[in-house]
Amino acid sequence: MDVEYHEEYVRNSSGVQLFTCGWLPASTSPRALVFLCHGYGMECSGFMRGMLGPVASSGLEVFGMDYEGHGKSMGTRCYIRSFHRLVDDCDRFYKSICDLEEYRSKSRFLYGESMGGAVALLLHRKDPTFWDGAVLVAPMCKISEKVKPHPLVITALTQVEDIIPRWKIVPTKDVIDAAFKDPDKREKIRKNKLIYQDKPRLKTALEMLRTSMYVEDSLSKVKLPFLVLHGEADTVTDPEVSRALYEHAASTDKAIKLYPGMWHGLTAGEPDENVEAVFSDIIAWLNARRRVWTPEERLTKMLAAPKKPDIDEKDHGSTRPRRRRRGFLCGLTGRTHHHSEM
Repeated sequence: MDVEYHEEYVRNSSGVQLFTCGWLPASTSPRALVFLCHGYGMECSGFMRGMLGPVASSGLEVFGMDYEGHGKSMGTRCYIRSFHRLVDDCDRFYKSICDLEEYRSKSRFLYGESMGGAVALLLHRKDPTFWDGAVLVAPMCKISEKVKPHPLVITALTQVEDIIPRWKIVPTKDVIDAAFKDPDKREKIRKNKLIYQDKPRLKTALEMLRTSMYVEDSLSKVKLPFLVLHGEADTVTDPEVSRALYEHAASTDKAIKLYPGMWHGLTAGEPDENVEAVFSDIIAWLNARRRVWTPEERLTKMLAAPKKPDIDEKDHGSTRPRRRRRGFLCGLTGRTHHHSEM
């Protein structure tokens, strides 16, 4: 099936110009909608464009957006002021598409890779009945200890995050080397100038760490249908936490697929036959759950939502986990003031 690709720019609530794109089946009306949440430092137009062709070719329309500071979007390169702002941008844009008349009867699925898996889970928590399912590829439910800075370093960095939030001073291992197995594909990723390959900025790194802790602490709050996929040899995000997500989530429709020997980059860094197997599993899961929704069914689902949000917006706004953890991470979790919006 042929696929039509399109691009446009939108502005977020702060007036920042964000890049968006979409993959549309050319010869038929889309059977469902898929909304992409990409990983840290990644982008949609080049890195994800070739990968998501098979999904669109199966009759699903895919929409993507580069987060502020990522890819072709404006903003300081790979600087995440707060996850709250990032999630809000996705929520606003993706819901504006779902609200178009021609799409109101379509199923709505989130697709999150790595850090995007955490974004997808927070989108679900923000509006628990809106989304019809999620595909989570090596989701950032916990950052692996193998790439995380030493706890003493983390504690020191939290003391200066509001003074030098944009500084590229966080010591980490090379994530590209750790994430993508195939050397040719790894080299292609390195040549993509839209992919951020410098050291993480201070506040960005701490926001990612806090968010992963928050997500890990709230796995039991996940209620939507989901498929989680993870490489068992992943050293970037922890496959055991994907297993914990599957075991503890409140979802009645959930599935997990663990791939022996595969690394973090399941859809872009493995040999072609492995990538094809992963996408085959993804497409089969999506197609088995797509359906046509009537306005009455949508209304009934919306009315089933709890009266108060499923996520504490104040807590989410600062991405402060409520974990009562002591020791080396007390500097990370013990602060009570909110992030500055620098």
